[in-house]
Amino acid sequence: SDVLMSDALLDKALLANMPRQVAVAWSGGADSTALALLLHAAGFEVQLWHVNHGWSEQATRIADKLAQQARAWGMPFACMRLDKPKKNREAQARAGRYRAFEYLAKERGCSHIVLGHHLQDQAETVCMRLLQGAGVAGCRGMRACRRQGGLSFWRPLLHVSKDALKTYLVERQVDWHEDQSNGDTSLWRNHIRLALFPAMRRHGVDPYALFLRWQAQAVRVHGLLAQQAAEVGVRRWHEGEVAVCAIPWQAWLERDLPVRVYILQAMIEMLFADGRVFGRRHIEAIEAWAKQGGHGWLNLSGCCLYRNEQDLQLCQGKESLRHRMKCEG
Repeated sequence: SDVLMSDALLDKALLANMPRQVAVAWSGGADSTALALLLHAAGFEVQLWHVNHGWSEQATRIADKLAQQARAWGMPFACMRLDKPKKNREAQARAGRYRAFEYLAKERGCSHIVLGHHLQDQAETVCMRLLQGAGVAGCRGMRACRRQGGLSFWRPLLHVSKDALKTYLVERQVDWHEDQSNGDTSLWRNHIRLALFPAMRRHGVDPYALFLRWQAQAVRVHGLLAQQAAEVGVRRWHEGEVAVCAIPWQAWLERDLPVRVYILQAMIEMLFADGRVFGRRHIEAIEAWAKQGGHGWLNLSGCCLYRNEQDLQLCQGKESLRHRMKCEG
């Protein structure tokens, strides 16, 4: 039955923490379609939210078909259309989707969004992050639950293969839509899926097994880094409107590089609610600055790192809080 299949495919431990009212980010593809039906069968009150990126002429027609399907299933449907991005399509589409979800969350009174990412998506994400030069934290891949701003994102299918989801739909005679953009190898993820991974297979390597194994190792190593970082201890407070984080300078300096980086990423996460992280160029700049004694301050994309007596401090803004307070005084 559908209820048994929901138990078999969905992450039950994750579901136990999810509220009954959720919104599925529904592209119309096999993954999100199966997710919507599985959650509905498991007793959740499911809304279907579709973001029309406007990438193809068919996009509006597809959105209309999805609206009809949602009505047939008796599930509330909402659609947001985005302007077609002119450059850096993947990053702009991601940012546009998040803004659309923020708007719909307020309009529909639901801040819990469930995403259809599965096992193969996870492996591709780890590969992509490795190629981008990510460290251990990034190579943990997508998290099963993540808060960003006022929204919560849930991924209860990360342990399930795409084939299992397609089989579920075929057995129920449910159609899905294959997005034309999935064949566009100018998009990095598609290039990994359609070119890099098949090339690895031709050389006798299973790319999915390889990158999922690294993902599991990254999770373990990240846990060890977290334990060592916790010994240093990050403090956070506000000076007026400005959020500030601090750690003891010497204790930070004495840690190994991976632990220092972990602490810096924890600090910027505490300052901003938008999932912001330091990139490789930021980390290299911080390391060079620290080796020269940490004089003055570093402007780091909306925040500022500096020494204040025995502390290493990170504050919001382009100038150090110490400098601003001196100017005001």
